[in-house]
Amino acid sequence: MDSPTDLDAEQTLALAGMLVERRRMVELDDLLIAAHWAALHSTDPREDPGYIRGQVFGDKLIRVGGEGTPRVRELCFLELGVARQVSARAARSTVADVLDLQHRLPRTWARVEALQADAFVARRVAAKSRELSLEAIATVDATVASVIGTLPAGRVLAIAEAAIIEADQQAHTEKVEAERRRRFVGLSRTDEHGLRTVIARIEAGDAVWIDATVDRVADILGTRADLRPEAPGDDLTRDELRSVAFGWLARPAELLQLLLETAQQSEPSEEAEGSGVEESRSTAISERALALFRKADLSRLAPTAQLYLHLHQATLDGTPGVARVEGIGPLLLEQLTALLAHTRVQVHPLLDLAEQHAVDAYEHPEAIRHRVRLRSPAEAAPYANRVPGLRGKVDLDHPTPYETTGPPGQTGDHNAAPLTRTTHRTKTHLGYRVAQIGTTAWLWRTPHGLWRVVDHRGTHPISGPDADDLTSNDPLDRTLARLWWRHREHTAA
Repeated sequence: MDSPTDLDAEQTLALAGMLVERRRMVELDDLLIAAHWAALHSTDPREDPGYIRGQVFGDKLIRVGGEGTPRVRELCFLELGVARQVSARAARSTVADVLDLQHRLPRTWARVEALQADAFVARRVAAKSRELSLEAIATVDATVASVIGTLPAGRVLAIAEAAIIEADQQAHTEKVEAERRRRFVGLSRTDEHGLRTVIARIEAGDAVWIDATVDRVADILGTRADLRPEAPGDDLTRDELRSVAFGWLARPAELLQLLLETAQQSEPSEEAEGSGVEESRSTAISERALALFRKADLSRLAPTAQLYLHLHQATLDGTPGVARVEGIGPLLLEQLTALLAHTRVQVHPLLDLAEQHAVDAYEHPEAIRHRVRLRSPAEAAPYANRVPGLRGKVDLDHPTPYETTGPPGQTGDHNAAPLTRTTHRTKTHLGYRVAQIGTTAWLWRTPHGLWRVVDHRGTHPISGPDADDLTSNDPLDRTLARLWWRHREHTAA
C-alpha cells in the first residue's frame, strides 16, 4: 500500500472503504481456519491407534458450541492457540463461535461469508444465544440476519438480546431469577496509577446504608485534613473525599474510633432529642454501646492480610525503584508506604528466590510449590493469560518426566512448570515437548512442530535450529545457547 500521505481526499476515502472488505475477509479466514481445525479434530479419540481404554485424564469429545454443533476433541485448542498467538481459552471460544454460526445461525453466517457484516458482531450474537435450543435459535437467526451489517454493532446486539428473550421467555425468566441470587464483591486489576475499582452486587438496602456511611465519613474527612493521605493544604473534590472514605470501611476499628470521636464532639441537643427525627442507621450508636466501645481495645478489630512484596536489592539500597505486590501490581515506594499506613506490620523471613531447592520425591512439596508460584505467578504455557495467584489452583508439571528409578533431586525449582489442569492434560497426552531452560523459562514444541519460549516476559517464537541448540545433548553447547538466549531477550527488553 502506498503511504497514506501521498493520497488525496477521494483516494483516502476509497482506500478506507477497501480496507473494510479486506478486514472482513481476514476475519472470515480466521473463522474458517478455526472451523477446519475443529473438523480435523472431530473424530473420537477412542478410535485412535494405541488408545488406552479406561484412562481418566485422556482426550475426549466435547461440545463447545450450542445444541446441534459437532463435538470436538477437548485437548485440541492449545496448539491452535499457539499458532494464532492467543491462549487456549481464546482459541476454544473462536471454535465455539464459528460452529454456532455455521450450524445454528446459517443466515447470519451467510452475511459474514458474503463480507456484508463484521465477524465480531456475529460472534457476539453466537455467544449470547448459545444456551438456546435449535428451535428457538432460528428466530434469533432470522432477526439478526435482517439487520447485521446495516445497523451499528450496538443496535444489532440490542435487537439480538430482545430476540433471544422472545425466543425462550421461560428460560429468560429462570435466568433473571438466577441472577438475583448472584451476589458478589470483586476487584478490578490495579491500574498504572495504583488504583483499583471495587465492584459489588448487594441488596439494595445494604447499598443505601453503605452510601450513607461513606457520605458520613466523607463529611468528617472534609474537616479533618490530618486524616487524609494528601498534604493538609490539598483541597479534595466530593468524589475524592468519598473515595478516601470508602477506604475507611476496610479498617473497621479505625472507622469506629473515628465515629466515636465525632459522636463525642457533637452530642445531640435537647431540641434534636425532642424532634422525633430518627438518627441515621449508619451512625446511630446507643449510649451504653458508646460507653463499652470507649473502654474497649479497638485495635483487636483490625483485619489481617498477608502481602508478598517483590523488591530489587538496589531499591533497598536507596536507588529509586518500583515494588511489585502480589495481587495488586507495581507501586512506587511512596504508594507502598500509604498502603501499609495505619497497620501493624509483621515481617516474615525473606525468601531468596535465587536459591535452588530439590527433593527426592515425585510430589513438589509446599515449600518448592510456594517458591515456584512466587517466581512465576502466571501459567507457564504459550500465550496463557491466566494469573491464578498464590492461592489459585494449578498443577506443577515435571518438564523433564520424573523417573521412579532415576537420579535423586528430580523434583525442584529446576524442573517445575505451573500449568492449569487442562493444559497439563494436553501436554501429557498429545505429545508436547517441554524443556525448562531456566528457573522461569520453558521451551515448548507442539505436536506439529511449532516452537515457543515462555518466560517472565511472555511468549516468544523461536526457530527449530535455535531450539535444538537450547536442548543440545552437549552440556557446553546447551549452556552457551541458553546464555545467548537470555542475553538476546535482555537486550530486546
